[in-house]
Amino acid sequence: MIYKNSTGDISSDMLEGFFVDWPNPPSPETHLILLNKSSKVITAIDDHTNQVVGFITAISDGVLSAYIPFLEVLPEYKNKGIGKELVNRMLKELADIYMIDLCCDDDLVSYYDTFGMTKTNGMVLRNYKMQVGNI
Repeated sequence: MIYKNSTGDISSDMLEGFFVDWPNPPSPETHLILLNKSSKVITAIDDHTNQVVGFITAISDGVLSAYIPFLEVLPEYKNKGIGKELVNRMLKELADIYMIDLCCDDDLVSYYDTFGMTKTNGMVLRNYKMQVGNI
């Protein structure tokens, strides 16, 4: 597995199969734009197929706060430590930031507990008709 902190050599055809179970998933082209516009991004690339198999993004002001909106590993690559490695690498990238926040479903709370994160309350607003992106 190759982990990269940049998207310079990633193309949209390397981003097939993500946003599993989303009713209106963004296209690979929109996914690439999402990665490019993130403050920080780390990808996991299968060194045999040259396909992106996992990614994590962060949006940050670079001073005090960061938000991790996405962590995803393709289903066939789950339970191999890729997600854990992506989170650890991102937390290291954000080590000089005061607050690092993310929202997750209840069934993922114990997963993020293992990284020293604390459960808190959060609020979200979802506009599902825009789930494909606004480009």
